[in-house]
Amino acid sequence: MRRAPRGALIGAVTAATVLICGPAGATPAGPGVTARTISERTVGNTDYTLREITVPPGQSTGWHYHDGPLYGVVRQGTLSHFDSSCAPDGVYGAGAPIQEPAGAGNVHIGRNLGDTPVVLDVLYVLPHGAPFAEDAPNPGCAFQ
Repeated sequence: MRRAPRGALIGAVTAATVLICGPAGATPAGPGVTARTISERTVGNTDYTLREITVPPGQSTGWHYHDGPLYGVVRQGTLSHFDSSCAPDGVYGAGAPIQEPAGAGNVHIGRNLGDTPVVLDVLYVLPHGAPFAEDAPNPGCAFQ
């Protein structure tokens, strides 16, 4: 059962790459975290952007949320994901799919608690012109 959703997600990311090929660029995502745009395309009022995100050991994405859903696959390392209750809501190793729902009610942080960089391929599906992430304050967790 687990194989089908992962295959569907990988297929969706692959299809998005083929359908929305555009110019590549590099964009910093936060302290110690890098993001590289692989492709981007706007269809109607929706921006589709495929990015490679790298989170070094001991670093995090910072607390944030997105204005649209994200779909990704962990290529390398292990991503520890926490929600605004400070509880882990997922630990994702290489090959694992990850999905993040949209909205300010879905504040979260991704942390690399391992010894190797976490590398993610992420498809952002956002309202046209929306930022990749909206910063959010730490909801009171002992970690950042």
